[in-house]
Amino acid sequence: MNAHHDIQSICSPRPGPKQPVILGSTGMVGRSWSELFDRLGINYRTAHRPEFDLLNPEALGQCIRSGDDLVINAAAWTDVDGAESDQQSADQANGHSVRIIAERCKQVGATLIHYSTDYVFDGTAETPYPIDAPINPSNAYGRSKALGESKIRESGCPHIIIRTSWVYAPWGKNFVRTIASLAKSKPELKVVSDQRGRPTSAPQLAQTSLNLYSKGACGTWHASDGGECTWFDLASQIAKHINPSCTVHPCSSDLYPRPAHRPPYSVLDITETESLCGPLVSWRRNIDEMLKAGIAEDA
Repeated sequence: MNAHHDIQSICSPRPGPKQPVILGSTGMVGRSWSELFDRLGINYRTAHRPEFDLLNPEALGQCIRSGDDLVINAAAWTDVDGAESDQQSADQANGHSVRIIAERCKQVGATLIHYSTDYVFDGTAETPYPIDAPINPSNAYGRSKALGESKIRESGCPHIIIRTSWVYAPWGKNFVRTIASLAKSKPELKVVSDQRGRPTSAPQLAQTSLNLYSKGACGTWHASDGGECTWFDLASQIAKHINPSCTVHPCSSDLYPRPAHRPPYSVLDITETESLCGPLVSWRRNIDEMLKAGIAEDA
């Protein structure tokens, strides 16, 4: 499954988008894009469920209109364990529906920014995965995302596929908010220490994505926070902030069996992105700043 015929290139710089649309605008990444455009004073449209639904392909094309110049697909099937028992729905949402979006982008001449995952790799490496490393997903979710990548490339639409990992934000369902909540009330936690990757702040991901777009990036890129860690390291950093008396203990993945296999090592190589867009802020700094600013209780 290594259909990399567009791996990466830099075209001419693009002006700011005139008519962007955010698909999946209520998720962590979609909401980060909305906040970014609000800050920059860029007018945009959003589409989200129920009218925009990756499992209802008939309505997808209508969300992208003539004149749209940038389509951000921040929607996805993200239930990694659920994909194991429903590969068909995961493939529809992350693969076949993505093809419809890509073909519509080609039709109207819009650039598509689409998010893929570190899980397209098998996790057996010991050094960060470069963009052109062979893909070999070890779970159903990873296969569905790899399918989406190949469908975009086949469509011939102008695109930026951004592989990312361990996404978190001050709102939405994510590891950082879960651990912050548990650390408040529990004296100790056990967190796996045998999976290593790169956390990714959703607001920084949106900004990095726009930087890649502005600088003329094409093809496939990797984006995350700077640095790397295990889930245990990440949980320890969160607990230190929220409740220093909560002790976080390392444990092995065997203690928490899950339907989907998790890659033990899924660190993405972000060198190319940093050389084009500048250094990416480290996960420690992003986590510290987010926790200082406070986490939304309800989102």
